[in-house]
Amino acid sequence: MSSREKCWRIQGRAVSLEKPVLAGILNVTPDSFSDGGEYSSVDKAIAKAQGLYEEGATIVDVGGESTRPGATSVSIDEQIRRVVPVIEGMRGGLISVDTTSSEVANAALDAGACIINDVSACQDDPAMFALAAKTGSGLVLMHRLVLPEADKYSDQYDTKPKYDDVVSDVRDWLLQRVSLALDHGVDQASIAIDPGFGFGKSVEQNVALVEGIEAFVDTGYPVFIGVSRKSFVGAIARTSDPRERDFASATIAHEMWKSGAQIFRVHDVRTHLRMLQSPLHEQDNNDRR
Repeated sequence: MSSREKCWRIQGRAVSLEKPVLAGILNVTPDSFSDGGEYSSVDKAIAKAQGLYEEGATIVDVGGESTRPGATSVSIDEQIRRVVPVIEGMRGGLISVDTTSSEVANAALDAGACIINDVSACQDDPAMFALAAKTGSGLVLMHRLVLPEADKYSDQYDTKPKYDDVVSDVRDWLLQRVSLALDHGVDQASIAIDPGFGFGKSVEQNVALVEGIEAFVDTGYPVFIGVSRKSFVGAIARTSDPRERDFASATIAHEMWKSGAQIFRVHDVRTHLRMLQSPLHEQDNNDRR
């Protein structure tokens, strides 16, 4: 069984990873695949953030640009217009900003965020490394095979994305990005890695990542998981409606927690919390002690 990291250092604070950490999803976008347009007003978005904290989220992850397959990019100014007023009004927990732009991240950090969640692993904007190093923010580096605009949902590929071995290929690529982050002065203890479920993987390749998650835990970095309502979960659960995928998403999260993953980005905090705090989960914890 893999040994999990005990904490994640974020701007001088040690966030305990002894129990599962939930990052509630707050998309302030009109076109996200599951909840696009629901929180387009600042007041609604702030109320949703408060609800996520009250339900048990340690982090709320705020994004102003959809990264669903087929999504087009959003200007820096528009992302800032969407996320900053929401972040400024949020109270009650840690805030991450879901962006690949260092300008958006900087504005979000100034407004009160403390974590950068970069789905490009700082490929889109290498200045993100320097920003994370300067601010001491948490930095999530995620694997992405192609840009969202060129991607497809995992169950819609005519030809599977090319990997020699998806687990080792993704892990090794992430460690290369980690090395670059360290070269730019990012605190090693502030880095988390995300295999990037979806984002250029077929249903079978996503399943292989779930089954091989210990390879990521064994790197020694906190493992950040985003499977909530993804298309491969829908394929497993046999439902095309993203909102009907919460129980299956939580079940998969529970399996990865058992294998050492620690941080889970989710839409439905209550369902995930119930699953991760179930008697079976408690027995799993006892077995590891």
